Amino acid sequence: MKALEILIGAITLIVAIGLIVSLPVMLLWNYCLVGAIAGINEITWLQAWGILVLFGLLFKTHVTTKD
Repeated sequence: MKALEILIGAITLIVAIGLIVSLPVMLLWNYCLVGAIAGINEITWLQAWGILVLFGLLFKTHVTTKD
């Protein structure tokens, strides 16, 4: 039971950190890009989170070292 509580707490913490980190993405998009580029719309907080996850998947670097 204790392991389940730790797992749920860890997942909650990861989601909370992800949402906090996505806030600057949303603000930069809405206040910098929308005014500068015609034809794009404002995004919501969850859309910014999705963009952050997508970019993390697409541009993640994998460094492998062989001893």
